[in-house]
Amino acid sequence: MEELIQHLAPLLKEVVGYIYPNEIELHWGLLVVVYPYVTGLVAGAFILASLVKVFNVTELQPTYRMSLLTALAFLLVAPLPLLAHLGHPEKSFEIFFTPNTRSAMAMFGFVYAWYLMAVLLLEIWFCYRKDLIQWAKQETGLRKFIHRTMSLFSSDVSERALRFDRKAVKAVTLIGIPSAFLLHGYVGFIFGSIKANPWWSSVLMPIVFLFSAIVSGIALVLLIYMIATPLRGKEMDMACLNKLASYLFYVMIIDFSLEILDFVHRVYESEESIEILAALVTGKLFISLIVVQLLLGMLVPLGAIAMAKLLQMPNDLKKMIYFVAALLVQVGIFSTRWNVVVGGQLFSKSFSGLTVYKTTFLGLEGLLVSMGLLVMPFLILYVLFALLPPWEESKASLEGS
Repeated sequence: MEELIQHLAPLLKEVVGYIYPNEIELHWGLLVVVYPYVTGLVAGAFILASLVKVFNVTELQPTYRMSLLTALAFLLVAPLPLLAHLGHPEKSFEIFFTPNTRSAMAMFGFVYAWYLMAVLLLEIWFCYRKDLIQWAKQETGLRKFIHRTMSLFSSDVSERALRFDRKAVKAVTLIGIPSAFLLHGYVGFIFGSIKANPWWSSVLMPIVFLFSAIVSGIALVLLIYMIATPLRGKEMDMACLNKLASYLFYVMIIDFSLEILDFVHRVYESEESIEILAALVTGKLFISLIVVQLLLGMLVPLGAIAMAKLLQMPNDLKKMIYFVAALLVQVGIFSTRWNVVVGGQLFSKSFSGLTVYKTTFLGLEGLLVSMGLLVMPFLILYVLFALLPPWEESKASLEGS
């Protein structure tokens, strides 16, 4: 009992008003913040890739394969925050053996498996099949074996087979777009369907989550493209960068409009919870919501990209603006996830008080584990880039050989 009192003592100092003892310590912490952030990057990167194959946006061709591999790298890590949060991740297989169709969280396992196996891996395989065969012919040793295995020991590079590959890629992409919407839209559905929590309960929550995911995915691919290209000693395609920035700008406007609409709707309803939510926004969440999410993560990038589009300026300055804007967008979207997950637990069920969330550095729910989970997709992506080069010149050199 004394240990519990010592543990809660720092939190009690931050409590405002009346709050029940069982509400002082939050149940969903930093790991649950990381989870929707990572899944959003997956959905956003895949939807960006679909613009090339489905909507024929040729300017984005240099980022097509990069987007697919980025989505795969982050998808492989997506369930790990939840598994770590469970405490006994080995029990997660129960959702497959004893499925509960009434649980949105439990159904994530099936959505995840469908998206990984039937959408993302399938599209990457059809996209890379010809290249894998040709790489295996030119290589020796372990790398040859890896590429032959990844091609499933296929050897048919006839025009008929390649035509089938192209049709299959387009078909899988068409299936993948609603699947990507489902993958991340359901995360917003989980929060939006909790009627007892006025901060989460909103019909717009799944839509806001989805568009913020698209924003974060486009910004991430832009960052990766701008970092990877100079490291390889290549020149960036300004037409591609400008198009990426344009789509980022348009989707950010939609996302911002939806968030403003949600805010206006809450204020107009003015339910009994409006006073505690106002205290939450102006107090505990002022820095993370108003300053970081709204100002730095939304308005500053929007203004910067608009300035780069409207004013005549050198390409180098445009690149710097795009890079900084994309970085700020990532900070803003992560702050959005924080404000939803953590913010929705900071007020009492009686609407009479506010608590606080204290992060720790060590431990399963600590900052170190969360940072590791955020770094892990980039390490996986580095390996994927080494095994499956997404660069256009790699593809061109094979076609010329």
